[in-house]
Amino acid sequence: MNNLTQYSELIWNGTLETLYMVGVSLFFAVIIGLPLGILIVITRKDHIAPCQFIYRILDTIINIGRSIPFIILMVAIIPFTRKLVGSSIGTTAAIVPLAVAAIPFVGRVVESAMLEISPGVIEAARSMGATPLQIIMKVLLPEALPGLILGITLTAINLIGYSAMAGAIGGGGLGDIAIRYGYQRFRVTVMIATVVVLVLLVDIIQWIGNKIAAYYDHR
Repeated sequence: MNNLTQYSELIWNGTLETLYMVGVSLFFAVIIGLPLGILIVITRKDHIAPCQFIYRILDTIINIGRSIPFIILMVAIIPFTRKLVGSSIGTTAAIVPLAVAAIPFVGRVVESAMLEISPGVIEAARSMGATPLQIIMKVLLPEALPGLILGITLTAINLIGYSAMAGAIGGGGLGDIAIRYGYQRFRVTVMIATVVVLVLLVDIIQWIGNKIAAYYDHR
């Protein structure tokens, strides 16, 4: 009974740590990735603010960021992480590589969602004298909102998987518990419990994201 209570508390604390890492890293990824995605859309050829120079730079940055495996990224930016938060180990330290990995993903999600908007809607706004900022705020963002919500939901789910990887090298959370207590101490029940919790988190987040996206989808 004591062991059961001990591991229940560990898994509960690991779940909270995972939610903390995912929530904070997702926040920063959206704050930075959203304008990044908007810029890469509006600077495309024949869009509202075409600039091939800026487009090529941003497109290259996103492609490079998405092509680096997360485990390599974590190790590669350890000096940056240590300088930013004072440590390269722990849940707070894990937020840095998680956010860095998610930013280009969010940027591409935003681009995909906004490119689905009919060019006719944008042209109608331009013909009525709308400024680029007005088109972004009153046309692009509202029209792309359901797709953006689903894309951010997918990002959150990916971050849950990344956070488990981060736990394997000292990032805390459910991944850390699965490795230290499930694998290294041969506690199969702990390993299974962490997997079940991760699956439940993914299902709940996906369900919430689908519901919110459906609410805002008026097509």
